[in-house]
Amino acid sequence: MTVRTRIAPSPTGDPHVGTAYIALFNLCFARQHGGQFLLRIEDTDQTRSTPESEKAILDSLRWLGIEWDEGPDVGGEHGPYRQSERMDIYRGYAEELVEKGHAFYCFATSEELDEMRAEQQARGETPKYDGRGLKLSQAEVKQRLDAGDPYVIRMKVPEEGACTVQDMLRGEIEIDWSQVDMQVLLKGDGMPTYHLANVVDDHLMGITHVIRGEEWINSAPKHLKLYEYFGWEAPVLCHLPLLRNPDKSKLSKRKNPTSILYYKDAGYLPEAVMNYLGRMGWSMPDEREKFSLAEMQADFDITRVSLGGPIFDVEKLSWLNGLWIREDLSAEQLADRLQQWAFNREKLLAVLPHAQQRMETLGDFAPLAAFLVSGDLKLTEAHFEANSLPVDEQKKLLQFALWRLEALRHWERDTIFDELKTLAGQMELKLKDFLAPIFVAIAGTTSSFSVMDSMMILGPDVSRARLRLAIEVLGGAGKKQLKKLEKAYEAL
Repeated sequence: MTVRTRIAPSPTGDPHVGTAYIALFNLCFARQHGGQFLLRIEDTDQTRSTPESEKAILDSLRWLGIEWDEGPDVGGEHGPYRQSERMDIYRGYAEELVEKGHAFYCFATSEELDEMRAEQQARGETPKYDGRGLKLSQAEVKQRLDAGDPYVIRMKVPEEGACTVQDMLRGEIEIDWSQVDMQVLLKGDGMPTYHLANVVDDHLMGITHVIRGEEWINSAPKHLKLYEYFGWEAPVLCHLPLLRNPDKSKLSKRKNPTSILYYKDAGYLPEAVMNYLGRMGWSMPDEREKFSLAEMQADFDITRVSLGGPIFDVEKLSWLNGLWIREDLSAEQLADRLQQWAFNREKLLAVLPHAQQRMETLGDFAPLAAFLVSGDLKLTEAHFEANSLPVDEQKKLLQFALWRLEALRHWERDTIFDELKTLAGQMELKLKDFLAPIFVAIAGTTSSFSVMDSMMILGPDVSRARLRLAIEVLGGAGKKQLKKLEKAYEAL
């Protein structure tokens, strides 16, 4: 048997370090067994999926040194490798399950399902589909289908007993079927849900080992049951521990930059980021902290993964990055890396039109552009005190601006300006007063050149990370305060 693993990211946002972590372990497992590693794009969420996000995922993984044997950009015998290009496949499999009696048509409207859940919650029950579609006779189903009534296809699950999940790291895991919902497999618009598409694609692409995050453990019974219904052999399952913030909470962009592109733009070496991700719950046999991708592949043993939540600590990553800079790069190589990173001609040509108007000597350039070639700015609350708005109001508008910019699908100067100008109007603030704290967050001062142009040069990942840092510098926002701010934001 040839080992085949895969990574299947959804192109709906910034490329996440968690995606890279899972991809790295899949790659190393496949290579250690002389197998193949695939990349599949799970873009069935057509409202949120974007080509830009897909490109960012591919670029960021390649920047880290992660390569795949089959995928949307390299081809392969099991394509296409985008789920949106495989839509004709899924309906047939969903209807096959209906014919075999393992799935059923459900005609319940969203209003009916909302009412059902509200009644369950009122009784103190966990909201769950109540199986009403199973009560329809074949004649009723045919009548409603013939009438063109909208429907979804749901899978049947046992009402009693438990599912035993065999996990490479965790052994046997028992999950009661009473905790498993009758999952929608085919949505009303004909699109498959993740669960159907995932199982069908893994089978058709010959995936032998599914190595994924532990958040999918509760979905394992649904997937195993689908394999059983289809009469297919299920792949070996392995659920890796989730990455954690230093406070042990689930890794989130509110507490840590989570986009791979942030670390690229902030000046980290790809070798160091890959090395650090390789240390997330795993260690080399000799326990050394610094190792290359080739060394990790040669010594990889997935049974060495620790189930304790690995801590993603940016300070530790920075320390490791420093080792790589000092120990593995000659002065000539470091000069090349610096030039490739921030001092290339393309980057200089983007900055110079803005800096040139403020320059009297060439020596003026570095101070003017320093904030564009920095990671985090060393901000304090004092940086914001000269602004006209109270500090709490500045923190509020920074949070609102962050949410508005996180929702942007296309990072363009005019779009950024329009969104921020609209937000200032909604908050009934003068644009100058509104932009002042954003200037400070992005450039460290209000006397810099256009903050819109600065954000275009910095890119979305670093720009958003700086807004988050500024919010923390101004005292941050706890859960209760965030809920209040969310309500105020939604009311705009």
